[in-house]
Amino acid sequence: MEVRPLAIPDVLLIVPDLHRDSRGFFLETWQAEKYAAAGIDATFVQDNHSRSGRGTLRGLHAQLHSPQGKLVRVSSGEVFDAAVDIRPDSPTYGKWVGALLSDTNGHQLWLPPGFAHGFCVVSENADFEYKCTTLYTPDDQVVFRWDDPAIGVEWPITEPLLSDRDRDAVPLSDWTDRLRDAAR
Repeated sequence: MEVRPLAIPDVLLIVPDLHRDSRGFFLETWQAEKYAAAGIDATFVQDNHSRSGRGTLRGLHAQLHSPQGKLVRVSSGEVFDAAVDIRPDSPTYGKWVGALLSDTNGHQLWLPPGFAHGFCVVSENADFEYKCTTLYTPDDQVVFRWDDPAIGVEWPITEPLLSDRDRDAVPLSDWTDRLRDAAR
């Protein structure tokens, strides 16, 4: 397994050992000791799985008072995955990093608590799976505009399929004071 820090070094790209042969492939998607040695010493309390069609964009989502660390991967298809630093005192606040995750590359992203997360599907369909360090709390969720120009995520699509919640999201700047208060 190789672990590569991205432009925001707290977000890690995990390139697992992918063993292929004529029958298919094998890879480990989580092994506590190996991931802890790589700097991901997390306890996961919830696993999620979503399936989406081409052009679907989910995000940018986070939790305000109970931030989630996420280990994300794609088990079928391909997505462009983005993480936005929403830690108010961070030197990379409001900056983003992204990566292509697919069933063929087996890559994962580790997003520690304090990041908003989103992805868009670039294949016909995609199954997206992720492990979370805290439970999902609907009343604690915050949603930022996927196309917030102050963040500037370079999505590979221009007219995504959005939920009403994502379509009605507000810019990160509307949440700055509440993020700062929650971090105290």
